Amino acid sequence: MIPPFDYFDHIRACKRKQNERASRIATLPRPYLYPLGPSERDILNEDIEDLVNDVQNGEKKAVDVLRAYGKVAIKAQESTNCVTEVMLSSAETWLERGDINLKGPLAGIPVSLKDSIGVAGFDSSVGYSCNTGKPVKTDGAIVRMLKDAGAVPFVKTALPVTLLSFESFNDVWGRALNPHNPKYSPGGSTGGEGALLAFGGSRIGIGSDVAGSVRAPAHYSGCYSLRCSTGRWPKLGVSTSMPGQEGIASVFSPMARTLSDLTYFTRSLIQMQPWKYDPSVHPLAWRSEIESEYRDRKQLKVGIMRTDTVVDPSPACARALDMAASALRDAGHAVFDISPPDPTEALVIASNLLNADGTKTFRSFFRTGETDDAGARQFGRYMRLPRLVKWFYWAYYRYIKHDNIWAALINPWHWHAKSAYEQWQWVAKRELYKVKWHEWWNSHGTFGDGLDVILTPPNATPAVPHGGMSSAASACGYTFLFNILDYAAGIVPVTHVDPIIDALPIDFNIRKLNGVAQGAYKQYSAIDMSGLPVAVQVVGRRLEEEKVLSCMQRLEDALEAKGDRYKLLEVPEM
Repeated sequence: MIPPFDYFDHIRACKRKQNERASRIATLPRPYLYPLGPSERDILNEDIEDLVNDVQNGEKKAVDVLRAYGKVAIKAQESTNCVTEVMLSSAETWLERGDINLKGPLAGIPVSLKDSIGVAGFDSSVGYSCNTGKPVKTDGAIVRMLKDAGAVPFVKTALPVTLLSFESFNDVWGRALNPHNPKYSPGGSTGGEGALLAFGGSRIGIGSDVAGSVRAPAHYSGCYSLRCSTGRWPKLGVSTSMPGQEGIASVFSPMARTLSDLTYFTRSLIQMQPWKYDPSVHPLAWRSEIESEYRDRKQLKVGIMRTDTVVDPSPACARALDMAASALRDAGHAVFDISPPDPTEALVIASNLLNADGTKTFRSFFRTGETDDAGARQFGRYMRLPRLVKWFYWAYYRYIKHDNIWAALINPWHWHAKSAYEQWQWVAKRELYKVKWHEWWNSHGTFGDGLDVILTPPNATPAVPHGGMSSAASACGYTFLFNILDYAAGIVPVTHVDPIIDALPIDFNIRKLNGVAQGAYKQYSAIDMSGLPVAVQVVGRRLEEEKVLSCMQRLEDALEAKGDRYKLLEVPEM
């Protein structure tokens, strides 16, 4: 319908989808109404590798595993609004019909999926009302591969309408909440997945990441994730807010409740030869020898990147990084501070590439009156200002406030919709920046072998309060940096915010910070954030998923040896 009359279509579509979700929950088979029994508690406490063996050996039925996780997922939905499409009844049908290969490496394991992943018979709305009422006709490559591996897709999870936020809100599904504190975001854009995994309503899931979208939710909510390099994980058969955007490629990647599950899940899916399901995937088999090498290597060379030079980490995030570095050092590893090629340059390049269309594509899906993402809305507004107005705004920050970082991001000669000629120039800058990092990384080794991994904060702060991305949207450099480089990067939760230890210094003055840092620190309060998770990021180079996962395990082992292993949320009594 033509604007503004499509506003009424928008309201009807949102109401219809919310009623549909409520109806699917209300009409679930009777077993979902019963409290969790002792055997179901046992299921929830098992690693997925053990559950797979139990299902394959006939000791447990796949439908019982599904129902145990289904019950907790519904409870998670009640508490955090993290679920979009409820597929439990269909999942039982798939099992009855034999559509799921229960001889596969993920036999009987329920898998939650970001809302954008296509499952036959269900919408992939990405939070836009114009995409509702259009169920996907066939399973996407990811879902076909999961079913062939024996996994059971059972729910889809919340995201932001643009897929460009570390919050997860849209008019269609509402706002997802952090399971540790409902006043805070569970992250984004795969925020519903982070909330569900942390709550215990799933053990493994799949999200996507273009600027940190599986890593921020793991950091904010307290679970584990791995940002895979492009070409390592299938992406065929998914929806997006920016089809055709390749300046900073979005990658689909795994998330999990525990590190052992994350490793087993990633290994199992790659051993399924995903290149047979999706032509964009490299025919690169799982390299067990690399996994073993870094699991057993006596000493790792670990660089500590303490700041992205744009926003210094908050006390809570700096403390988590210190804990990780100290644990690795005490375990005998070579741990030292590093100063890599200018991360500010990466943020400028990545921002211009990601928004090269002037934000036209993701805005093209909006109906009249549909709520925009707060951060993405600001990017677009500034993009569309007259060049002269932007020049005065830039000059004010550059020459009067002497804020070179904010001025670099809002440069009026760059921050606009780009021609193909301009786009290619930015791609060339991206490639030159990758070369700088390649040479810098190699410089740390005697024979060009370089560092093993880097540890960084995943973000300058823990989870933001709802609406926080209105000021903090630009403070994404710790994750965005590794999207432009296409490096493999994983998240390991380390600790929780302490209201006393993690308080800002008495002499802290937010007005002395650059514009990006001010936006992030407006949201930081150790008292209000008390108990929220805090993680670290473990980074390897491109296509080094096996190494990164092994080094994540070495880190977790080192933390456990010091009595500092992260404590997961307990699955609530039901």
